[in-house]
Amino acid sequence: MSEFDKIIGYEDIKAELSRFADVLKKPDKYSKLGVSIPNGIMLYGEPGVGKTLMAKCFIAETGCKVYTLRKEKPNGDFVKEIKDTYEAAKKENGISIVFLDDLDKFANEDVDHRDAEEYVAVQSCIDDSKGGGVFTFATVNNPFCLPDSLLRAGRFDKQIEVGLPKDKDAEKIIEHYLSHKQVIKNIDSEEISRLMENRSCAELETVINEAGIYAGYAGKELIEQDDITKACMRVLFDSPECVGQTDSKKDKYVAVHEAGHAVISEILDPGSVTLVSVCGYSGSVHGITKIHKPEGYGLSKTFIENDIISTLGGKAATEMVYGIADMGCNSDMNNVFGMVEGLVNYRCSLGFETYASPESSSYLLEQRDRLVASEVNRYYQIAKRVIVENRAFVDAVTEALLDHKTVTYREMQRIKKVYSS
Repeated sequence: MSEFDKIIGYEDIKAELSRFADVLKKPDKYSKLGVSIPNGIMLYGEPGVGKTLMAKCFIAETGCKVYTLRKEKPNGDFVKEIKDTYEAAKKENGISIVFLDDLDKFANEDVDHRDAEEYVAVQSCIDDSKGGGVFTFATVNNPFCLPDSLLRAGRFDKQIEVGLPKDKDAEKIIEHYLSHKQVIKNIDSEEISRLMENRSCAELETVINEAGIYAGYAGKELIEQDDITKACMRVLFDSPECVGQTDSKKDKYVAVHEAGHAVISEILDPGSVTLVSVCGYSGSVHGITKIHKPEGYGLSKTFIENDIISTLGGKAATEMVYGIADMGCNSDMNNVFGMVEGLVNYRCSLGFETYASPESSSYLLEQRDRLVASEVNRYYQIAKRVIVENRAFVDAVTEALLDHKTVTYREMQRIKKVYSS
């Protein structure tokens, strides 16, 4: 069994790490080909995606002696520790690894001041160790905090981005965490992975544990799907559970608004709605509609236009149901105008004559603004038409939200199958 088998998903990254690990394990095989020992690897990405686990698996796979450095001392003492660590690594018989965990935390510098002595020390030590059998492995949350000179080839031969787990990877990770909990047999891991899309491994683990707390508090012996949904709402969306007496008029208003978003998204892009809820973010009077955005979303004009129309869906549904303008959609309108301006101006989707920079003449800027407003109005008419044509679907989603507060992907598909025109 390979040490990399402990990493769930991330097959491309594991393949690269395995290749480099083989070089360190069997240097003679590669030296016959004229290959020199690489100087180092850097893994970078958001906190909680498993970079440190990958580093530990890499180190264990190579079987090399490891020296670990973390920022745990004052600046002056830490610089000395960096130098002493590399000196000790060079004295080892055979290849040794210096593991720089959270390298971007070695100094309290920002992107405009990246010449901290800690980074200079690391850079100098890597250079001095070339040919000395010392391999550097670093994990980084924000590589932009590091000096360009440290990132260049010859210091870190490979820089690998560790992204958030997606699709099947996320589903596998969730199944792994669930396997250590007492859960019902028919748990829907696909729906859970949709709920937790684009979240770190650490967040996924926290949600599953929180679900266990909900189940235990309710006196259950097994964690159920509903417990995981509640945990997602609380942990990922900062949405407290809707309990106690609520304002029925306000709930209906919010439900209609969110149903408008969800229905249009489902009609224009079937299967896109992950979750709809009238329980909004903490301190908010609004609900939540979570839409799945596929890979390459920003490269497709159709996807962007569908996003614009569904974002206008809340306002359109409110107007169609209540016959009044929706006065609580400031955020939606800001998002819509931003997306339409991006299409008209930066992507020149209506022609190059629509492009205008801040330095352009007032005439061009006014022309662009009028065109953006005209396009928003056109998309809004489409949104209203979709709402009218699918009014039964809107009403059904609204009722489901009033009854259950939250509607997930599977329930949304069931409603659509019955009520979609």
